[in-house]
Amino acid sequence: MSTETDLKQGIREHLGQFSLHVLLVFATGLTIGSERAVVPVLGRDVLGVESLFVIGSFVVSFGFVKGLLNLYAGKWGGEYGRKPVLILGWVTALPLPVILIFAPSWRWITVGNVLLGINQALTWSMAINAKIDIAGPEQRGLAVGIDEAFGYSGVAVGAWVTGIIAAQTSLRPEPFYFLAVVVVLAFLISVFLIKETVQLAEAEIDDEDHHDANLPFVEVLKRATYGDRTLFAAAQAGHIEKFVDTLFWLAVPLYLTSQGLGIAAVGFIVGVHSAMYFLQIATGGLADRIGRRPPVVAGMFLTGGGVLGMVLVEGYLLWAVLSGVSGLGMALLYPNLMTVPGDAAHPTWRATGMGVYRMWRDSGYGVGAILIGLSMEFVNTEAAFYMTAALMFVSGAIVYVWMEETHPEFGTHEPPAPTMEQSTRTTPQD
Repeated sequence: MSTETDLKQGIREHLGQFSLHVLLVFATGLTIGSERAVVPVLGRDVLGVESLFVIGSFVVSFGFVKGLLNLYAGKWGGEYGRKPVLILGWVTALPLPVILIFAPSWRWITVGNVLLGINQALTWSMAINAKIDIAGPEQRGLAVGIDEAFGYSGVAVGAWVTGIIAAQTSLRPEPFYFLAVVVVLAFLISVFLIKETVQLAEAEIDDEDHHDANLPFVEVLKRATYGDRTLFAAAQAGHIEKFVDTLFWLAVPLYLTSQGLGIAAVGFIVGVHSAMYFLQIATGGLADRIGRRPPVVAGMFLTGGGVLGMVLVEGYLLWAVLSGVSGLGMALLYPNLMTVPGDAAHPTWRATGMGVYRMWRDSGYGVGAILIGLSMEFVNTEAAFYMTAALMFVSGAIVYVWMEETHPEFGTHEPPAPTMEQSTRTTPQD
């Protein structure tokens, strides 16, 4: 095969590698999903943790570690390539099942979730960047939608399977044998079957002299955080929507079990929420046709409404339906928020720009866990639902007011004009 053909972007042209990355992001979802229904109940019923805020600490450690490592995963993926960072991510997950099986105290669970945060940051960051490398600008929304759909389908399956295993056996060790198999297989696939894709992103560059090319790391951090109102709107929305993910990880299992549901039923309801993320295949492709902004705005308000409704109703069926409603909202907003920095970034710093967005987004796990844990500890579990819904509504309003359309063909967003210092830095050198 010629070099020119090798460097042609397109999902069809690289279907084998694209499919492997889809399989790996599904495994990434299975890894985190294996904790969703079981671990909070494990802390309360097996390890004897009475404080709901302390139970939330394992999500705090996960969120802040994942957020920080997202930032550097993008930077490293640009400097060293996607594959080495992907392999490192799966290496860090190898001890996790052992820790969960043998942890004598909650402190060990918290340490294990540090490793989980590293794993999720490195593997999911490289999965999404590799798919964007392969797909190219015309299929970017579809690529992100497929990535997130299969990743969160993995979360749903992981929660459902481990919930069933725990109900039929015990809270440990049996559910984490499943996790061990997933981690080992994903590691082997990453080492022996995955190929590098960074050259596809480099082939996309045709305007090295553009003022937006080759921004230094610090400039990208500033631009994607506060230097561009559209990117700020995306970052804050990503940060707040992670409160919903944290709610379903931490508060929902505790709330539903306190209402008398068994662990298998809880695993199903949590899984319904995550299963709706599979619709991101459709919503990502939809955004390629109508733009990123409409589904993001709709998703923020729909998700907030679903979360609010869960504490206003009673009954297994209604909880499952509203879990699905909030999941549908997340399917609308989630891939399209992430596509915004992908659209707005120059190919020379896209991986870093995506890393900055993912840093702010996933640090929402940590902040959300603190606020949700405090709400449950000092008010009640329902207060966590009310708070999360209110913040989703406020954040959605910010998106509505500030976010411009970033679609490559008909978007209205323009990058900020360069400063004198930036212009000097980004002038190509002979």
